[in-house]
Amino acid sequence: MSLASLIRLLALSALWSGSFLFLKIGASALDPVTLIALRVSLAAAFLLAVGMALGKKLHLRRHWRHFLILGFFNSALPFLLFAIAAKTISASLMSILNATAPIWGAAISALRSRAPLAPKPAVGLALGLGGVAVLTGFDPSTLNEGALLAIILALAAPASYGIATTYARQAESVEPFANAHGSMWAATLLMAPLVIFESPALIESAAFDPAMVASVLALGILCTGFAYLLYFRLIADIGPAPALTVTFLIPVFGVMWGALVLGEPVSGAMVLGALIVLTGTALVTGFSPRLLWQRRSA
Repeated sequence: MSLASLIRLLALSALWSGSFLFLKIGASALDPVTLIALRVSLAAAFLLAVGMALGKKLHLRRHWRHFLILGFFNSALPFLLFAIAAKTISASLMSILNATAPIWGAAISALRSRAPLAPKPAVGLALGLGGVAVLTGFDPSTLNEGALLAIILALAAPASYGIATTYARQAESVEPFANAHGSMWAATLLMAPLVIFESPALIESAAFDPAMVASVLALGILCTGFAYLLYFRLIADIGPAPALTVTFLIPVFGVMWGALVLGEPVSGAMVLGALIVLTGTALVTGFSPRLLWQRRSA
C-alpha cells in the first residue's frame, strides 16, 4: 500500500468515525428526522456538484428502484436509527456497534441462502454477540434511561447495512459513484415525508448554535459525501478487500473522538468488548492484516 493510500484509509476512518461524534452533537439540538434529512440532502447536493464536474450521469429511469432500495437500507434507515440512539448512548459505543455490520451481513446471507455458516464465520458471529454483551454490560451510557432501546436501534442500524450488502451482491451492477449519488437522493426523498409531518416546529425552536451548524455541515458534506469519494478512490487504488480495514479502524477513531471531544470515559471493559467484536468481524469477513499490503490485481 502506498503512503497516499494509507493516508486516504486513515482519513476515511477518521471521517466515518467522526459521524458518530457529529450525530451526538447534532442530536442535542435537533430531532433525529431533521438531523438525518439535513445529512442526506447535504451529501446529495455535494455529490451532485461533483457529478456535474466529472460529467457522471445517474440514469435514473434505469436504476431508480435500485437507488431507492439502497437509499433506504444503506442510508435513510441506519442513519435515522443511529440518530435516535445518539440521544441516549455514547458516540464511542455506537462506533463499536457499527463494526458488527459484516457479522449481520453474514448471518442475513446465510438465512437467505438457507445454508449454515461455515465454522469460522459461526465462531465470529458468537464472538461478536459476546463482545456486544461485554460492551452493553459495562459502558456507562447504558445506565441512561432508555439505553436498552437505544442499543437495539444501534444494532439494527448495522443490520440494515447487512441487508443492503446482501442485496447489492445480487443486484444489477451500477457504477460505484452512481450508487452513492443516487442512493443519497433516494434517501433525501424518503426522508422528506417525515420532515413534513415531524420536524417543522422542532426546527423553529432549535437553538442553532455554531457548534450544531458546523456538526450538521460536517456530517453531511465531510462524513457522508466526501467520505464516499475517498472510499471509492481507495477501492480503485488497493481493491475492495484491503479497503475493509476501515471497518476495524472506525471504532478506534470513534472511541478517540468520543474521549477527546465529548469527554466520554474509556474503560478496560470497553476496550475488551471492542477487541472481541473486531475479532468476530475479522473471522466473519476472513480479513487478515496481510491484505493491506496486497495490490489489487490488474
